[in-house]
Amino acid sequence: NTTIFTKIINGEIPCEKLHEDEICIAFNDIAPQAPIHYLVIPKKPIINLLSCQDEDRDLLGHLLLVGKGIAIKKGIKDLRTIINNGEEAGQTVFHLHIHFLGGRSMQWPPG
Repeated sequence: NTTIFTKIINGEIPCEKLHEDEICIAFNDIAPQAPIHYLVIPKKPIINLLSCQDEDRDLLGHLLLVGKGIAIKKGIKDLRTIINNGEEAGQTVFHLHIHFLGGRSMQWPPG
């Protein structure tokens, strides 16, 4: 299944790239929900967190650490991380991605 994220990974769709390595790519969200809102996605085609396997343990840690590094570069010390799993949870692109949001106060509960 080709998603918009597959096309971004393959360079078919441009993005405001913040990071790229052999495991993942990070870029600013095209519809930001906060002053700072970026995504970190694996290059491996994984549908969502519930589709991950034990072999993805290091990949998942890498995604979070890349997101943390970007937050530090942007000077954010307070941020929210979100992974939506499934349509009812708000997932619209079925390729695992982690949202990192900051730059404003967050409310609880979300959604």
